[in-house]
Amino acid sequence: MKEEIGTHSLWTLPVLGSVHADTILTTWLAMALALIALAYVGSSYRSPRVGRTQTVFEGLIDYLSDLVYGALGKSGEPFVPFYIAIFIFVFFLNQFGIFPFHALGLPFGAPPTADLNTTLAFGLMMFVTIQVVAIRKKGLGAYKHIFTPPEGAPSGLAGVVFAALMTPINIIDELARPITLTLRLFFNIFVGELLLFVIASIINSKITIGAFNLSLAASVAPFFIVFFNIFVGTVQAFIFTLLGIVYMSLATAEDH
Repeated sequence: MKEEIGTHSLWTLPVLGSVHADTILTTWLAMALALIALAYVGSSYRSPRVGRTQTVFEGLIDYLSDLVYGALGKSGEPFVPFYIAIFIFVFFLNQFGIFPFHALGLPFGAPPTADLNTTLAFGLMMFVTIQVVAIRKKGLGAYKHIFTPPEGAPSGLAGVVFAALMTPINIIDELARPITLTLRLFFNIFVGELLLFVIASIINSKITIGAFNLSLAASVAPFFIVFFNIFVGTVQAFIFTLLGIVYMSLATAEDH
């Protein structure tokens, strides 16, 4: 059996051209599962008794809300649902690799966040959202920090020269944020898929080293890798959300 990774089935659409059909299908399926899960949580509130589902969900919501309020203050209240939605959606996308859709021969199932197109879209969405919010709050003054020397910099002509030298670095730092968001999420999820691919290749190759059957020994590894990927997927969903909150707080912070 030929094993492949990083390949995608394609749809050819008007204007857009070729798109990754498997990534799109899996993303829509993840959205449907997320909505079903949220509907299930919502239905639990019909009972007057507080169950474990409500306790866990409300703990998660309260924790993310505290992060937003802690970083953005009262002005961050409108963004609490946005960041909660980001975390839940990215979490579901990251975890999709635990379902054996590929093993069943279905044309979808790999985590969409293991596709650079998905993580790039998330990174750009976060970046554009932050820029729009910063400009609405501070106008073009939102970019004042790019051209202003940091606290403790020399004054006078030396300060002007220092600021001029720092401006290109500040611009690169600003533009690098969506790239870091994109690549951090992509590589962490892709490496998990790569580990499963390597183990599957070893198992299918029926490798023996002397009396030691490496392929047989490796057959238990996918179970541990799946649990590891669940942990990594959860952590990366949190980190992506947290970085989004931090970047917005930096962009909207008042000048002192």
